[in-house]
Amino acid sequence: MAGKQGNISRMAMKAMGLFGGVQVMGILCSIIRTKLVALWIGPIGIGLFGLFNNALEMISTGTNLGIRSSSVRDISQALEGRDQGLVAKMIAVVRKWSLWLGLAGALLTISLAPLLSQATFGDTTHIWGFVALSAAVLLQALTNGEYAVLQGTTRLKRLASVTLWGTIVGLAVSVPLFYLLRERSILPSIIAYALALAAFAWAFRNRDYPAASVSRQETLDMGRGFVRLGIFMTLGNFASILASYAFNAWLNVHAGTEQVGFYQAGYTLINKYTGLILTALGMEYYPRLSRVAESRLRLRAFVSQEINVAIAVMAPVVALFILLRELVVWLLYTPEFNVILTFVSWGMIGTILRTLSWCLAFTILAKGDGKTYLWTEVASAVINLVLNIVLYQWWGLTGLGIAFLVSYLLYTLIVALVYFRQYRLSVSRACLYNLVWTLAVAAVVMVCMEGNQVSIAAIVTIVSIGIATRQIIALWHR
Repeated sequence: MAGKQGNISRMAMKAMGLFGGVQVMGILCSIIRTKLVALWIGPIGIGLFGLFNNALEMISTGTNLGIRSSSVRDISQALEGRDQGLVAKMIAVVRKWSLWLGLAGALLTISLAPLLSQATFGDTTHIWGFVALSAAVLLQALTNGEYAVLQGTTRLKRLASVTLWGTIVGLAVSVPLFYLLRERSILPSIIAYALALAAFAWAFRNRDYPAASVSRQETLDMGRGFVRLGIFMTLGNFASILASYAFNAWLNVHAGTEQVGFYQAGYTLINKYTGLILTALGMEYYPRLSRVAESRLRLRAFVSQEINVAIAVMAPVVALFILLRELVVWLLYTPEFNVILTFVSWGMIGTILRTLSWCLAFTILAKGDGKTYLWTEVASAVINLVLNIVLYQWWGLTGLGIAFLVSYLLYTLIVALVYFRQYRLSVSRACLYNLVWTLAVAAVVMVCMEGNQVSIAAIVTIVSIGIATRQIIALWHR
């Protein structure tokens, strides 16, 4: 058992290294693309890029019904049964649903083009632009289907290659378009990026299973489960997006656009960059958990192991981030943004609880419990919105950091209630010890930084890095 747990830890850390690197490359490509658009096209290019990409994201999210994530569970469970025929059929079903939903999304985009142009630009001069955008909607749906197949069948290196090379080639094709076509290059570059990802998804697609023939009725019957779960996931994500939009709108009205800018900058540091670690770990964790969803013993072992790995990796990141917070803000923004330093520190402590809740919440998806997933996400969105408004009124930007921490504390309690009471699962004691230790270290580093005791904060951070390194090595060799 110990050897198997060590193997699980190695798989988790390898996945984190693999996809963490891919995501960093994606961020670099995004920075380069934005810089070139700003340089050669100007603010209007940035604006057009954002508007068309937001429209693409909205339509794709609404029409794909979340099967990019939900179908991973069904593929993984078919794989666990070691029935190659069933796996091949499930892959064919996912691909068919991706095609159907992609075509539906493209047709919806075309039919709504006049309305989208009017709503976005206040006129009908961009109708053909949204008609062209329908191609990207279709391509993105097909790509998501191949992503789900690769993740569900644990072909993670291929999945990383698709994302990496698609991103790089998409940027390489876009550069001459930006330079030669200027403002007219925005839509072609978006479509070129979607085409590059789709082309590499096709090139690296899973061909390890024989092509299976499935009827329309089989496609509907076998896909009903992941489509239903996907709908619940879509609604849950929409609740989070709606809560975020509502708070930004409230903050803009009551405090001004500058405060919105500070909040977005701090939230990006807390949520987006540390989220790269969790996203990378989830690429391997989710399908592995889905394969053993009916075994309480194996679920407990896998969840406990993932918590230990995730917290061991996150502990030094959080302490180091708090210690170097001023340098990070200076590198990514300007000294004017130093007002978010305490906000970021509180939020980084909340990230530890986010890590714990993230590990527990995946059991809900692994079990295909869409209703539970929806109500937990809606509850989280409402709690976060209320806490943001109340605590900002009390303590300003610092209150938003505290709100992030408290909201994830409450969300962790909600998810833990589902995990421990509804599913009757447990975690190892080592998980609790690691959690308490990591929270204590982060809190000490923050208190020292607030009191200008930088040397003490540095010593505590170095010690925590050493302990975390030993834990990671021990997990690797266990």
